[in-house]
Amino acid sequence: MIICICGPTGVGKTRVSEFIAEKLNGIIINADATQIYKNLNIGSAKITKEEMKVQEHYLFDIKSPNEDYSVMNYQNDARKILNKNKNKNIIVVGGTGLYIKSLFYDYKFFEKKEENYDNLTNHELYLLAKQKDENCSLHENNRVRLINFLNRERQTFNKDKLLYNVIFIGLTTERKTIYSLCDKRVDNMMKKGLLKETTYLYKKYPESKILKRAIGYKELIEYLNGNETLENAIENIKKNTRHYVKRQYTWFNNQLNLNWFNIDIENFSKTENEIYEFIKKTEKDN
Repeated sequence: MIICICGPTGVGKTRVSEFIAEKLNGIIINADATQIYKNLNIGSAKITKEEMKVQEHYLFDIKSPNEDYSVMNYQNDARKILNKNKNKNIIVVGGTGLYIKSLFYDYKFFEKKEENYDNLTNHELYLLAKQKDENCSLHENNRVRLINFLNRERQTFNKDKLLYNVIFIGLTTERKTIYSLCDKRVDNMMKKGLLKETTYLYKKYPESKILKRAIGYKELIEYLNGNETLENAIENIKKNTRHYVKRQYTWFNNQLNLNWFNIDIENFSKTENEIYEFIKKTEKDN
């Protein structure tokens, strides 16, 4: 049985995944793009060794911050784990929607060609793009996007075709509540040493792409570079987190057929048990 637990950041996915994995004696696969990386602990709200139960955990801390890791890499790694553990209960948990979609659905990736087209004018590139796809709407003067489009192989796949039998669980709550939870989490991260963690990582990996795009780290890097006050950097983390929550809700609602559960902040165990009972019932009905 495969269970996917997702939802916006800060809603309690990790806690639910540990509870369900313990109940079902299952393994856990990470689906969070930042938790893939070693040492990005506080800013990614990564599960600690103390919080981990006895179940096996996969795809946490597998890459150095100076390494690249694509959605295609994730799909390959996660599907290998699924296929090797077909006889086990598997809990996939995270908030990176494209990781989840590419894992379970018919997503095919193709290696890009690498041609620079230096010998062609913008108009000639545009004509080639139209030959490749007559519906192409790129502007003739946007040379970079035209080259990227021409280098990208045509992809034929059905991204809405589900390849695995998955029970999708979504965690949610009122928007103002999740925003409040996120703000408090940022304050807690700062108390735990997020600035110290960011300073260490940025000094060791100054060219790291993940540090420069991950919420929590990129804002503090602006402070470290002297472009922001610490107060503004912290406020930007909170603001960007709220914006990310909005995008996550939009994506999950449009891309996945989730069974949504409203979390009970005052009695989270109630939420955990409701989800567990739903999973047992769904398994029995199937």
